[in-house]
Amino acid sequence: MKVKAYSAFDSRNRNHLISKGDGMYGFSYIKESGTVRLFPLLAAVRGYVMRLSLFWRLALGSLTIILVVAGVNVYALLQLRQLTSLSTDLVAYHTPAIESAKRLTSSLYAQLRSEKKFWVLHDEVFLREFDEEAAEFTRNLSTLLQQDPAQEGQQLLGKTQRLYEAYRRLLREATPRPLPRASLPDDRYTSRRDALVDGVADSLDAYVGLHEALMRTVVNESRTRSAQAEAIMRRLVVVAILLGLGLAAVASYSILRPLRRVQDHIRQIGQGKFGETVQVEAPSDLRELVETVNWMGKKLQELDDMKADFLAHISHELRTPLASIREGTHLLLDEIPGPLSPNQRETLQIMQDSSQRLIRLISTLLDLSKIEAGLMQYQIVLTDLAQVAENSVGKVRLLAEGKRIQLLTEAPHERTWVPMDGARIEQVVDNLLSNALKFSPDGACVGLHIEMDRKKNLVLVSVSDTGAGIPSEDLPHIFDRFYQGRTSARSQLAGSGLGLAFAKRVVEAHGGRIWAESEPGKGTTVTFTLPLTQPRSVA
Repeated sequence: MKVKAYSAFDSRNRNHLISKGDGMYGFSYIKESGTVRLFPLLAAVRGYVMRLSLFWRLALGSLTIILVVAGVNVYALLQLRQLTSLSTDLVAYHTPAIESAKRLTSSLYAQLRSEKKFWVLHDEVFLREFDEEAAEFTRNLSTLLQQDPAQEGQQLLGKTQRLYEAYRRLLREATPRPLPRASLPDDRYTSRRDALVDGVADSLDAYVGLHEALMRTVVNESRTRSAQAEAIMRRLVVVAILLGLGLAAVASYSILRPLRRVQDHIRQIGQGKFGETVQVEAPSDLRELVETVNWMGKKLQELDDMKADFLAHISHELRTPLASIREGTHLLLDEIPGPLSPNQRETLQIMQDSSQRLIRLISTLLDLSKIEAGLMQYQIVLTDLAQVAENSVGKVRLLAEGKRIQLLTEAPHERTWVPMDGARIEQVVDNLLSNALKFSPDGACVGLHIEMDRKKNLVLVSVSDTGAGIPSEDLPHIFDRFYQGRTSARSQLAGSGLGLAFAKRVVEAHGGRIWAESEPGKGTTVTFTLPLTQPRSVA
């Protein structure tokens, strides 16, 4: 089924088409010429990326980060070059021009002083000084005029040159040869000279002001560009960092995600769930690892099935002869064939107890095989849990009296109706009480506690003892099959390691939970819960 939603800007072109087709959402741009689909392209790119090996993923990610950092550095170098160019203009152009113009102004006033001294003293030496200063002034002005590329500066320097030439012509015309000894310049000359000198000085001052204004403009532009470059560099650095982190996260995620999926699948295999396979979109380097893990799971499932079939077959085949041995031993103990001596009776009693224990072990193996194969059937009805507990206590009472162990039972006074398979839960309580008595010393105390929790809608059943306890390293494994602990004290006691494994599976099948709390030297408490409502997980 394909569902499309349109959002149109006009009646002729429909843009921003959102479509759901081929199992994904995609954007398409529909025009009169046809449809251009974007998501198939993205899917193709994604598929190409998924085919890349780990080496090329890391290499491309690192190359992208290097290119981004290189781009930032190139931008920084360009900005630095522009700032350097502005600084060069300040140092190599504007500042020397201002200094030259100020020197010209000083030279102009030095010439004016030499001229005034000449008119007062009529000494030719001052005229020579004036001519030397004038020659230097002309050279410096010509050099400055050649070096200044600005049109406005050229105009000011040209005006300065014209006024200065007029001033020199005026002086030459006012000093004929030979010069009368007592002659002085008239007022008309003086006013004309002062006007020309002031004009030259004003032109030079305007030229200095022009370059100072240009210098301020350059400085302001340099500050503006520096601020802009700093802001852009800050953004680019942030973008580069975010992009680098993003690429690193994407590369890490694309590598770690399949590895974590494989790790979870291996953990499930370790928990005994062999039949499932893991489907992961992994790089080519990891694809072989995923296939190997799936192959390993299938092989382990085959071995587990073979083991379950073997145990079920052997258990079934052993029960019939063991039942015959038990019945024969029972007939002998009843002295049907004839009277028994005390030694004979003791030997037959040992045989009967051993055969009964072996039958229980085989029955437990069969039940576990049924549970793991999903063939165990539970008859869930409302059952009095207190009565079930009382039945279990009655079974172990003689064993407790033989070891002088006190049995304490705490249960509500009213009947405790719980939806459960009474026979299976009774087996659970039997196993817990048997373990508690087994690992309790003579004269100890074993307690059975039943508590209703209406708020959580469940019932708690706990069996506690005052034995040696369970070491912390053994506690997480006591519900595993055939696990009997690694300490010498526990290994000396007989046991199959199946009782708690059976109890865990039955309780979990009823929708409950079972756990153990223990402290070495102070005893152990095993607690399980059952819901007060009909469990859905029971087969």
